[in-house]
Amino acid sequence: MTPTAELLVVGNPGSRRTTLLTAALRRAGRPAPQVLSWQAVLADGPACAGAVLTEALAAPTLVRIDSPGDDPVVDRLLRGAPDCAPRGAITAGPAWYRGFTTATAALGAAATAAGAHLTADPDDLGVLFDKAACHARLDGAGVPVPAALDAPGTSAVRGWADLRGRVRARGWTRVFVKPAHGSSASGVLALQLRGRDVGADVLARGPVRWHDGRPVNSLRPGTFRGETDVGTLIDALAPQRLHIEQWFPKLVLHRKAVDVRVLVVAGTTTHAVVRTSHGPVTNLHLGNTRGDLATLRAALGDVGWRRVLDVAEAAARCFPGMNTVGVDVLVGAGAASCGPQPIPVAVAEVNAFGDLLPNLPGLHHREHDTYDAQIHSLTGAFTA
Repeated sequence: MTPTAELLVVGNPGSRRTTLLTAALRRAGRPAPQVLSWQAVLADGPACAGAVLTEALAAPTLVRIDSPGDDPVVDRLLRGAPDCAPRGAITAGPAWYRGFTTATAALGAAATAAGAHLTADPDDLGVLFDKAACHARLDGAGVPVPAALDAPGTSAVRGWADLRGRVRARGWTRVFVKPAHGSSASGVLALQLRGRDVGADVLARGPVRWHDGRPVNSLRPGTFRGETDVGTLIDALAPQRLHIEQWFPKLVLHRKAVDVRVLVVAGTTTHAVVRTSHGPVTNLHLGNTRGDLATLRAALGDVGWRRVLDVAEAAARCFPGMNTVGVDVLVGAGAASCGPQPIPVAVAEVNAFGDLLPNLPGLHHREHDTYDAQIHSLTGAFTA
């Protein structure tokens, strides 16, 4: 007789996330999860997601809202669009965000009404998928972050001319431009402006290219030069709602820029991966490489490394309803030569679904992957 599921996952059946989670449950001696697909949850619209969950809930005491992932149908349903977007399209804009937050709020309400325990709070998810709101929450809690171009509540950047004027008014020459609701570096650009006059040298780099007259995601960084090319690109991205931060110069080791993805589970750091890149964007799925953690720890020293972990845990505490977050910690360019001074660090992102880090040994239990750590942290919440 198959054991009754103790965990219901809203996710994409057959995805790597669901597969790795199921394997971790098996290793812990727990039954496989009940998987409720995002497509089923959204079939009648995001607002009806709760009714679908209520109908599916049986014995589970835990409900895990997992990433909607790269499913084009799920993306279409979240946006309320009639057709799926072309492959690589940058779609996580305001419409996607409305659909996602509507659906997660409905799922959360249904789970709570059924007496189930949520591993991800819908309100926290809403902040995590709004980079401006996330930045403001971290900054308000004293967590170090790169400076934001605009104060919370400021009107969104309307396009290139508006962005250029705001950046120059701050006296900045290097910024990161991020679609406010995106993930996985979708639509992100590292922007440099040299000179204060219109027509001065402008350079933007990021995992973006043009296709059929629109910007799309690319695994290879694109380079855009000059007011015309950069301006056209920023104008095309502006409807996605942009969040702009001052460029935080990263530590360079072995001629590569370095940052760290730190996984925090139930308030404690469990895994860390060093991400290295020859360019300004370090996301591993873009062809960048995992660096050597021992080398970074040696460069920072015990006190410096502890600061990286402390800052990650401080960022996670800003989202108390999240069992797990992935915190991207930037380590400053001068960190290896700070001596007794605190090393410069800043939190670039806090990722609601930042746990997809296959084959990464644990910091405290090397045999635990990121999903093992989460399952063990939830042991007390499972059905006895």
